Amino acid sequence: MTAPGTLLSIERVTKRFGPALAVDGVSLDIRGNEFFALLGPSGCGKTTLLRLLAGFETPSEGRILLDGVDIAPVPPNRRPVNLMFQSYALFPHMTVQANVAYGLEMERLPRGEISARVAAILETTHLTEFATRKPDQLSGGQRQRVALARALVKRPRVLLLDEPLAALDKKLRGAMQLELKRLQHEVGITFVVVTHDQEEALVMADRMAVLRGGRLLQCDTPHEIYERPADRFVADFIGVMNFIAGRLGAEGVETDAGLVRGARPEGRVGAPATAAIRPERIRLFPDVDVANRTAGTVETVVYHGLDQQLGVKTGLCQKPLLVRVTAEEADRRRLQPGDPVEIGWTTPDTRIFVD
Repeated sequence: MTAPGTLLSIERVTKRFGPALAVDGVSLDIRGNEFFALLGPSGCGKTTLLRLLAGFETPSEGRILLDGVDIAPVPPNRRPVNLMFQSYALFPHMTVQANVAYGLEMERLPRGEISARVAAILETTHLTEFATRKPDQLSGGQRQRVALARALVKRPRVLLLDEPLAALDKKLRGAMQLELKRLQHEVGITFVVVTHDQEEALVMADRMAVLRGGRLLQCDTPHEIYERPADRFVADFIGVMNFIAGRLGAEGVETDAGLVRGARPEGRVGAPATAAIRPERIRLFPDVDVANRTAGTVETVVYHGLDQQLGVKTGLCQKPLLVRVTAEEADRRRLQPGDPVEIGWTTPDTRIFVD
């Protein structure tokens, strides 16, 4: 059943290319005025799904509904959907203004309407002062905004974005993440973005779907997926996670070095299981009672500016446990490799997955 407020509904969609299964029975509801992210590693099917929404591919099975109407038979140029390509694909011989107006001119709209809509979208995207420049006179971020303006000026119901920030450097990418979020909120259009960058999806998306091997693993808000991943793959793919392998016990995961307490999932006692803990949830020298506490030795110290990440060797697992501490705490406790430490974390901060 379609959820209330749904604009775009993907119903059991499968896409095959010969014997290869690119999308495997995916069902998703995307709401109106929502910033939605399709996230996953290379080859997971996210770009194929985007092309299905755009009309460049046809589902082998299933339906794609826009406002309850199946749009599979509708050609790309007839859909109220626009796709912004990763390469931006701007016309190098045209000015910014001409690039943005091109799609409206192809629709043969009145000149007055074209001028008014182009002027309005240039102001929204902060490009008015660059209207007479050509793409080679713009920075990467400015070219990205031109491509956005060209897509938005046609007022699509849905804007599809394929890795829109991949060509930008890290600092500009961070700024443009916030710019995209602002634009989406201001223009009130549903955005569906494909990305393999977890941080990008966490920053921008209202909800996101994690795919693997063409299948949908989890769809929820960034907070829920980060804090309550559905399985070990999602836990490992989204952010940084520590894993401690052992056997499922009555109170958590039993290892050769002791018990890691956590909320016990369904599963047979004694079955292989893994405890997962985020680095920022582990406390250094805990001064309060915590369910899980262990001694270790600092192996690595990595400075990130805003925080510091320690690699702490313990008896719980072969790999050092990663512990993220604030810059203030790092200044207060100047630890070096070889220093003994005590770490701990609470039961609610432990996720347990039955292998």
